[in-house]
Amino acid sequence: MKRSTGRDRSITRTWRPATQAVRAGTWRSEQGETSEALFLTSGYSFDDAETVAARFAGEAEGMTYSRLQNPTVAMLEERIALMDGAEACRTQATGMAAMTAALLCQLSVGDHVVAARAAFGSCRWLVDSLLPRFGIETTTIDARDNQQWQDAIRPNTKVFFFETPANPTMDIVDLAFVCGLARQHGITTVVDNAFCTAALQRPLDHGADVVAYSATKLMDGQGRVLAGAVVGSAEFINNVLLPFQRNTGPNLSPFNAWVVLKGLETLDLRVKRQSENALAVGRFLEGRVPRILHPGLPSHPQHNLAKQQMDACGSIFSFEVEDRKQAFLLLNALNLIDISNNIGDSRSLLCHNASTTHYSVSAEARAEMGVSEGMLRINVGLEDPQDLIEDLDQALRAAGL
Repeated sequence: MKRSTGRDRSITRTWRPATQAVRAGTWRSEQGETSEALFLTSGYSFDDAETVAARFAGEAEGMTYSRLQNPTVAMLEERIALMDGAEACRTQATGMAAMTAALLCQLSVGDHVVAARAAFGSCRWLVDSLLPRFGIETTTIDARDNQQWQDAIRPNTKVFFFETPANPTMDIVDLAFVCGLARQHGITTVVDNAFCTAALQRPLDHGADVVAYSATKLMDGQGRVLAGAVVGSAEFINNVLLPFQRNTGPNLSPFNAWVVLKGLETLDLRVKRQSENALAVGRFLEGRVPRILHPGLPSHPQHNLAKQQMDACGSIFSFEVEDRKQAFLLLNALNLIDISNNIGDSRSLLCHNASTTHYSVSAEARAEMGVSEGMLRINVGLEDPQDLIEDLDQALRAAGL
């Protein structure tokens, strides 16, 4: 591959997804390094005043300041954009920085947001607490019900915001219907795709306008760094998101960008194997626990929709036991699987959502979205699935199941 091939869209857009995850966006310095270079610099120097003036004026390409551009970060942004089928991408320091920026960059006093009620706890906090502080109206709905999207639209509705599958209830949103409805009414769809990444689901292909990520999860894939990303049209990214990001500064560090670049190289392999492992673990748990929420199993009420939208079931699902006491007994009996509230890791992780990821959400809101005191969410990793099944088996028995 030549030095600039990875940045040539006329070439990289023809590559298949696994190739894009390894090669897209790569720009090599004059040293000809094979691994992407790590540019640890906050600023840049210039040979003359005219050059820097032209760059700040947007009349010439090139770096100006690392709050605006960094070569390592730019490589990651180009790679994520290509993988998602997007025109452009901007990265952020965390997944929640990405969600916040994707919303606030386009909303003003008097606007209205319709959001899925089943969501990551911090995303619900954005909708329930932060946006109303700025005079932005919000409505939460059962996102599985297409009619509720239609009924929630107001003259001032600006954004539809949802994740699919939802964290941790595994609700599936009908992407084609919801995004199509939004287009009919001039509403922007913002989709949190962290549970899938482009390796399993590309919301833009179903009509979404903006896709936001916690790249901390599957993109890194090994629990090392925090990162976020937002993809969309060049118009949205450069003229709506970028002014907000330039002046508020939720930027991703070059080191974290480099780590995520390394993670993406193995994304295709990891998500396929983890999806296979999750299906095996899910089949074991089905019938052993009172309730299981796994889109890859026919018992999931939206199994067919999940199969239409997703290339595989993913590595994450939830199940329920009787109550918090039994959930804690199960967690405390684990020998191999880690008790951890992260997801997307190559290691298997299990957590009690009501006391961790959704602790900041009121009990009433948790009940509304279906996060019970007995719900447990599992991230199935790359271990041998039989070892995971054996660990869960003994932990279930210790919990009386």
